[in-house]
Amino acid sequence: VLNRRCVEAAVMTGLALNCHINKKSLFDRKHYFYADLPAGYQITQQRLPIAVNGSLIYGVCAGKKQSQVIPKTVRIKQIQLEQDSGKSLHDNLRSQTLIDLNRAGVGLLEVVLEPDMSCGEEAATAVRELQLILQALGTSQANMAEGQLRVDANISVHHPGEPLGVRTEVKNLNSIRFLAKAIDYEIQRQINELENGGETLNETRSFHHKLGCTMSMRDKEGKQDYRCRPTASDQY
Repeated sequence: VLNRRCVEAAVMTGLALNCHINKKSLFDRKHYFYADLPAGYQITQQRLPIAVNGSLIYGVCAGKKQSQVIPKTVRIKQIQLEQDSGKSLHDNLRSQTLIDLNRAGVGLLEVVLEPDMSCGEEAATAVRELQLILQALGTSQANMAEGQLRVDANISVHHPGEPLGVRTEVKNLNSIRFLAKAIDYEIQRQINELENGGETLNETRSFHHKLGCTMSMRDKEGKQDYRCRPTASDQY
């Protein structure tokens, strides 16, 4: 059953981020198999999300004493509602993975940003600005320590003037500081890999905050593997 409050929160967030609000919105089933998704599919919005084409303005400190604030803009691709999945807890020392399904099926508001940021500092500052907006609107308490705001960072490297390279996704970053560290580490890791004759894999990774590095979780599935299908009952 569609939650009215979730729709209102998505529309309010879209307006605050200068988005176009679609008069009609559709839901899809995204099919994939992983331990944290017991249903085998996730209800999301691939074709016609609630809001599209917005922008977020944030400021980055510059200058010798970081006394200058340079305004930057990141484009908002879309804002969508979807069902949350469970949570995978990886114990690398014991080579075990535990699954927490407490949040599985809970409504989730996802804000998708375009690749307009070039370092961890820019991404961290943009997310901090988004966090303040969500808190001011009351659409989310956005407390990252309690899992109310999480970030999935997609990272790729390329030479200037060339297309974006193969990207990796670092999942479930729950701290502004960890977000910046994970992105900067992953950028350098990919550069080192390519300079040594290797290749960047299209995969999902996690950030180990104690070691300060990212670790491979699983090969990332391409869009063609999701077999997205419309849900006839979930549209408005």
